[in-house]
Amino acid sequence: MAEIFETKQMTERVILVGVSYHDNDDTAQSLDELGELAATAGAVTVGRLIQNREAPHPGTYLGKGKIEELRQLIWEEDATGIICDDELSPAQLGNLQDMLDIKVMDRTLIILDIFAQRASTREGKIQVELAQLRYRATRLTGLGRSLSRLGGGIGTRGPGEKKLEMDRRLIKDRISQLKQELEAVKRHREVARQQRSKNPVPVAAIVGYTNAGKSTLLNQMTGAGVLEEDKLFATLDPTTRTLKLDSGQEILLTDTVGFIRKLPHHLIQAFRSTLEEAKYADMIIHVVDASNPQMDIHMHVVYETLNQLEVGDKPVITLFNKTDRLCEGSDRIFKDFRAEKTLAISAKNKMGLDEVKDTIEELLRQSKILIERVFDYKRAGDIAVIRKYGQLLEEEYRAEGIFVRAYVPKDVYAQLEF
Repeated sequence: MAEIFETKQMTERVILVGVSYHDNDDTAQSLDELGELAATAGAVTVGRLIQNREAPHPGTYLGKGKIEELRQLIWEEDATGIICDDELSPAQLGNLQDMLDIKVMDRTLIILDIFAQRASTREGKIQVELAQLRYRATRLTGLGRSLSRLGGGIGTRGPGEKKLEMDRRLIKDRISQLKQELEAVKRHREVARQQRSKNPVPVAAIVGYTNAGKSTLLNQMTGAGVLEEDKLFATLDPTTRTLKLDSGQEILLTDTVGFIRKLPHHLIQAFRSTLEEAKYADMIIHVVDASNPQMDIHMHVVYETLNQLEVGDKPVITLFNKTDRLCEGSDRIFKDFRAEKTLAISAKNKMGLDEVKDTIEELLRQSKILIERVFDYKRAGDIAVIRKYGQLLEEEYRAEGIFVRAYVPKDVYAQLEF
């Protein structure tokens, strides 16, 4: 009888490495987040090291003395790899691998690896592979040497190791092919947006720092059934669901991929078509983790990313989520000067969600026209349109027709014959 051997994937033991440019910066907090990213990717953090420098060493990221200190730490903790908190240049990557004889990764590689695990739709998979190939194209030699020596692990998901053996021409051809596929998906998305614009249901894009509670909010308000996990980038592909407001009006809520500090520019480029859901929305719902000490930095990152996407003119509702985690009796005041309205909520406990609906309705009303008139009974279809796309305040059946008092969107108002 043949013996059966169980194979168990080795858990990578990593050391987090960062460079602090000045006193009292957020390098320590950034390494905390990097540790969360590493855990999400499947690694365990066994140590961390920070060097104070005016700028990273152009050739080795760290200075010579710190590299010796790191070598000792690797030996003491029996580490299998290091993760640097900044995106490494090809030279830095290759030199660190040669000097330490260990797997070297950076923040970008970890984010890409997590994205490769999370992508489930065709568009998501294309975007991830495109971003990975762009990243690897300039680091092909160094990464190939590292992964062949250490047997894969983090950073090998998605396109796979065979891609690392391709020459630059083949990678360039594959990138070109993926761009074409992404363009086809983008055209399909544009058609869907155009169809949506003909059917005047308003759209609200839910944005926020990763793990702020966007998916929980969408689930609690619409029953979307999106994965909820206390992990960074738990969901990657956007989800759109219909929310029926108390007035009977419908609105589409679209969940978007979470933002994060030091999000690489080429990653924003790859996911632009997905993130642009925010660009075409009527309003932005900005979800903030109120229990996170780095809340203000997270809000800054979100607005910075929205600016890169040229989404700066939309009305914003900021929801300070997870207030149930705050100490009882906390008198913390939540502010966001860029938002039209701020609310303290707990999406998990459904606290404050009625106020969220009221605020959405209030913002929608500001972009509508108030009508007060009597419609002939033959025009009952117009009343149905007003009921679906507007906010019906009063409806009275009279001898001469149906009296209606309602707020309607401008494009719906233009369709009604007066």
